[in-house]
Amino acid sequence: MKLQHIFLLTAVLIASGCEKVLDKTDLSAFNEEQVFNDTLLARGYVDYVYDQNLPVWPTGDFLKATDEISGETRFFEGTVQVNTVADFGTSVSATNNYGKIRSINQFLVKMPSSALSEGYKKQLMAQVSFFRAYRYFDLVQLYGGVPLVLEPLGAIGEEEKEQAAIPRSSTSESIQQIVTDLNFSIENLPGKWNDSNDWGRITSGAAAGFKGRILLHYASPQFNPNDLPERWQAAYDANKQAIDLLKANGFGLHQSFKDLWFTEANNPEAVWVTCYNNKVGDQINKNQTWDNNTRPSYLGTGSGSNQPTWEIAQAFPMKNGKNIEEKGSGYDPKLFYKNRDPRFDNTIAYNGATWHINGNTNYKLWTYFVNNKTVEQKATVSGFYVRKAIDPNLPTGAVANSGTDWIEMRYAEVMLNFAEAACGINKLDEAYTQLKEIRKRAGIDPGADGFFGLTPKMTRAQMFQAILRERQIELAFEGKRFWDLRRWKQFETKLNGKRRTGVTINLKTSAISPEDFAARRDGMSLDSVYRNYMEIVPKELDTKYVINWLPEYYFFAIPSTALTNNAKLEQNIGWPSGTFDPLR
Repeated sequence: MKLQHIFLLTAVLIASGCEKVLDKTDLSAFNEEQVFNDTLLARGYVDYVYDQNLPVWPTGDFLKATDEISGETRFFEGTVQVNTVADFGTSVSATNNYGKIRSINQFLVKMPSSALSEGYKKQLMAQVSFFRAYRYFDLVQLYGGVPLVLEPLGAIGEEEKEQAAIPRSSTSESIQQIVTDLNFSIENLPGKWNDSNDWGRITSGAAAGFKGRILLHYASPQFNPNDLPERWQAAYDANKQAIDLLKANGFGLHQSFKDLWFTEANNPEAVWVTCYNNKVGDQINKNQTWDNNTRPSYLGTGSGSNQPTWEIAQAFPMKNGKNIEEKGSGYDPKLFYKNRDPRFDNTIAYNGATWHINGNTNYKLWTYFVNNKTVEQKATVSGFYVRKAIDPNLPTGAVANSGTDWIEMRYAEVMLNFAEAACGINKLDEAYTQLKEIRKRAGIDPGADGFFGLTPKMTRAQMFQAILRERQIELAFEGKRFWDLRRWKQFETKLNGKRRTGVTINLKTSAISPEDFAARRDGMSLDSVYRNYMEIVPKELDTKYVINWLPEYYFFAIPSTALTNNAKLEQNIGWPSGTFDPLR
């Protein structure tokens, strides 16, 4: 994959982009004045900020704590403690939020007095301001309002402890500061970078899209239990601005849902992207792990660890756009894969699926059992594999060095954000327009009424649920589901008291011998295989507990180490000795 940002780490800075100029330069030899007054060195600092803050492919508890992927998590076990979500940070470190914010603040404080041109300074500062907004929203969506540090103070826990002991700002004040930073970014960034080497840099549209995402969160029930209309209006205005900016600069839906992950520079759908490459043994190699961790282990060096649930498999509608439980959908539980929304086949790999992988366009995936023993070398626990964003042409030996770019924000998400905000202010026609366009790209049949399977004349409440389900399908396995369930406070209603399930697919040995089936299976009609030779048996994936998400998880506890180091911090209400109201 093409490398857009080339990073050379020094004691304080990383220089990037201008490889031929800086690859032999020891930046630690420069003093602070030189760094902020030199075009290339100042840009190098900005690229250090990119390297420290760009989001990566989703992984961990926030991916597993959904109805998408199997895996044990304390969020669902109901055993989250005060120190479980420890993203607060109590020291200067490049690995925690406040450590990263300190590097950002250092630049934003020093850059205004630089001798560089005003336009160039603002362009650099606008990129860095975006990442300060990103870091603060990362904290706010976890904890609510946090201390707003806007200059490079000493970190809590150092000699400057007293200076750095700052109380939490209210959530509303925190959101306002985030919006202020993003407005500065929107005003001072180009809508599109002209140099292809700048692909992956933040644009005004990306900043507007991120602002729209944040204000949509702030309008949602987690932050807005009283459904304040002004929150929804602000979210609508922000997302409308994002749509307009992005359209004006050539962004839009990629023509192919399946292929959008494998188009790099100038991908119209990639609003906010983290660039990777497939270099090996090079100082600038930057490989991602999603592909390696996701594809079946026997098809490369992957582990097959991201395994879809039966719940997400059933969430996809039919090709006529109707949900499988709807009258007239045409769903056949014996042929669960048949006539589904085309996104189903491009997102989930199932027993008998034809999967273009390892360069083989006709590979057949078989995950069935014979006499309680899998025919796979290492069986999927759920019966399924994630297929989304798995490079079909990546050679087996290159899996561990996959360079597929991570798209943190797709244009489709901006459309869904806009649809939800429009629904919030009762502009349901605008919400319908966004959903129809997304479903049209997916390949769903328009139907005689042109609604692509959507129910006409939905109420506001019904439209909200339709949008959330569309998000679940369109953005499956992209790390968005946890936050959607949380901001809509739906863990209790959708998951509590349940166990996620998968399937075991058994070969009926009374109907055919295992040897005969193995010899003939690739040439058989898949419908015939399932009708005559397969038995689908649901199985529980959560074997140790039923899901028990607790109300206090909507705003996690401030870690005790942070409270110890800063006497001015208040704990969130709902946790021991909590007095801080995150809804304020």
